[in-house]
Amino acid sequence: MYDDLDQRIRIIYQNHYHDVYYFLLYFTGNQTDAEDLTQDVFMKLLRALPKYDGRAELKTWIFSIAKYLAIDSYRKKRFQAMFSENFLARLVSSEGRPEESLTAKEEGQELKEALQKLKPQYRMVVILRALKEYSVKETAEILGISESKVKVDFHRALKMLHTYLDKPVEGGWQNEWV
Repeated sequence: MYDDLDQRIRIIYQNHYHDVYYFLLYFTGNQTDAEDLTQDVFMKLLRALPKYDGRAELKTWIFSIAKYLAIDSYRKKRFQAMFSENFLARLVSSEGRPEESLTAKEEGQELKEALQKLKPQYRMVVILRALKEYSVKETAEILGISESKVKVDFHRALKMLHTYLDKPVEGGWQNEWV
């Protein structure tokens, strides 16, 4: 019995760790916070797993835990800088000319900073829809909101991002995410 639960936990961890970690990394903008919150998600999951009844898909349930922990963390750190300055420095650079790499990093930095300016509800929708590429339905299930609210929040968030980035709403990366 114990080995069976241990194996189940190991499989769940292996299947969902990266998705949860990157969701929290995009949300917090800080590697250390994302690691801590990811650990908290799986600790909470470990304690609650015996009570899991299967009404919601396991991934949805795990992301719901992650969502609430992220919101709690955000509230605790509301007035602190939530974006690490050296985040992009830790990313692997793409091959190519240094100028292109620098431009891409600068644009990435601008996007990350703009993302951090969004309200948490909008930021989560953008992370799940655009960065993690979840469907409207999956995003709605994870966030516990209607599909139409996902669509509206996503549209509003993209408009805000474009405003923060001082770019026109037509064309560009918005069309890739819609």
